[in-house]
Amino acid sequence: MTGMRSGQVARAAGVTVETLRYYERRGVLATPGRTLGGHRVYPEDTVTTLRVVKAAQRLGFSLGEVTELLDAGRHRHGRVVPGLHERVGRKLADVEARIADLTVIAGTLRAAMAAGCDDLMTCAEEQQCPLPFAGLAEPEAVAGAGASPAVPSAG
Repeated sequence: MTGMRSGQVARAAGVTVETLRYYERRGVLATPGRTLGGHRVYPEDTVTTLRVVKAAQRLGFSLGEVTELLDAGRHRHGRVVPGLHERVGRKLADVEARIADLTVIAGTLRAAMAAGCDDLMTCAEEQQCPLPFAGLAEPEAVAGAGASPAVPSAG
């Protein structure tokens, strides 16, 4: 039987043998053949598959998403299977939304540093605190969060 043994594949792809076995269990990799001695023997294209999986993960795709993309490619039988372009577009939109959120967070943290916030509790009580929870520390905000509004006394 020709092919590569687990250690060879792992080294060539930059993963561990445990990762190979995990990917087999998850269905990312097909169950490899075995030698008469019971050793796993992988086809040489397994290294390419692993490199594609790792690259896709670095781009933000989950292992489940990568598996779906690989399965779509394996089952196309010579015809184009739609999906990669759409999925990449959705992933790009998700990444751009996260970047926008992180940009807002970074700006808030910079403002907290510039304001000299050193103590979370003290800062939360300060009106000029740039952190978004500052308003929540005020008694009116706490009362308005679940209790009925205070009724002024007629007095």
